[in-house]
Amino acid sequence: MFVRIDTNQCEGHGRCYLLAPTVFSADDEGHGVVVVSGLKTPAQVAAADLAVRNCPESAITLSQVPPAT
Repeated sequence: MFVRIDTNQCEGHGRCYLLAPTVFSADDEGHGVVVVSGLKTPAQVAAADLAVRNCPESAITLSQVPPAT
């Protein structure tokens, strides 16, 4: 499972890194940053899913496919 944040949609509410600090962090402006893209444990997937469900902008997505680089 992979997680990504759409930086064009993120407005920096910080719910992702507050709810799932093992998966997300903040940049210098308070926008969410993915620190673990490839989720390996059920706990990481659950934390990322919690962030997905609580993002006001729906900027976070989970996928079986790795994000394009």
